[in-house]
Amino acid sequence: MSTLSDVPEATADQSPTTVESALTDTRLRVVLLVQVNSGAEQRFLRAYDQMAQQVAKVPGHISDQLCQSIENPSQWLITSEWESAPPFLAWVDSPAHREMVKPFHGCVQDTRSLRFGILRETLTAGSPPVDVTTRGVETALRFGDGLVRQALTFTVSPGSEDTVAKILADYPSPQARVDETTRLFRTSVFMSGNRVVRAVEAKGDLTAALRFVARQPEIRAVEEALDPYLEEDRNLDDPASAREFFARASLPVVHHMTAAGPRPTADVHRHALLYPVKTGCGPAVASLLARQDELAVNKEMAARQTARTLLSSTIFQRDDIVVRLVDLSVPLDRSPALAAGISGRRAAAVLGRLLDLGADGAVIDLSVDDGLRRFLADCDMTPITDRQAAGH
Repeated sequence: MSTLSDVPEATADQSPTTVESALTDTRLRVVLLVQVNSGAEQRFLRAYDQMAQQVAKVPGHISDQLCQSIENPSQWLITSEWESAPPFLAWVDSPAHREMVKPFHGCVQDTRSLRFGILRETLTAGSPPVDVTTRGVETALRFGDGLVRQALTFTVSPGSEDTVAKILADYPSPQARVDETTRLFRTSVFMSGNRVVRAVEAKGDLTAALRFVARQPEIRAVEEALDPYLEEDRNLDDPASAREFFARASLPVVHHMTAAGPRPTADVHRHALLYPVKTGCGPAVASLLARQDELAVNKEMAARQTARTLLSSTIFQRDDIVVRLVDLSVPLDRSPALAAGISGRRAAAVLGRLLDLGADGAVIDLSVDDGLRRFLADCDMTPITDRQAAGH
């Protein structure tokens, strides 16, 4: 079977495919900017020292630093380095992390987290910068499309699905413009059974956009209407309860890819696929799907196909929840292998071992089109609403 290394690089007359991925071997630098409340400095330091001792034991963690602004003593900076993004993402979305950061509540405000892959490093004065990855191979340059993405997922009480779908479909759209640099781009909501997935795309600062949206009256009304139907209780008027709910609901993007070339303006089919992952296999499923998507798009580029089938793919993953959001230029069942994220029998066999395909005693064969179509029908989430800002 072909691998990504078999595919020629884009030539000068081809635009580079946009690939943004946390599923790399690149070391990760995490930067947390915080504003410490007046009078809370000693409590903040004690909380940091306690967290530093605990996070030092987390697999994948390398080091961290605490810095204070020399211009504004209320501004602090926490940086940490990790072997790669996946162990950090697994930790930051874990219950252990939520317990670690509780001592900071009430000490800080206006927090902003930034995450960067370390591409080059100068080790000694006068030495040239070198590529940096965990495995020591050359770092691949990734191309962005100017959008930041995040998803939330939560479950509602069985039997309330129709009511919840109506609430999520009928609300007025919030204002798209957040500030001079930040703007909401798109919100897509899907349901499968009693699970809801809400994917958000924005230009600029995603954290600022989400905070802005949360303050809008129409969104507050939607959240209050949802409260009676949530399986996990929350109180959005209580900052601690709201933080815990959104931390549990967070579904981070671990890979995004957009095909090169002009994007069709009509007949684009957006689907969210919820994969039935076996216990403990979520990261492996996400990694496999990411590699398969890049392989499929690069094959189309190598063949100089002007019409792309897979226009974009975004993989969200937390623990064993894996959702793949795809934009296709054809209906879902027209190209089932590509829609499912599979290229060839070997990939089908590997993915089949990572998924629970034996529901109701029927094992689905991912190596044949009929099996793939059945699989897609099971995984395809029901679209509830898909809103784009005016002008996009």
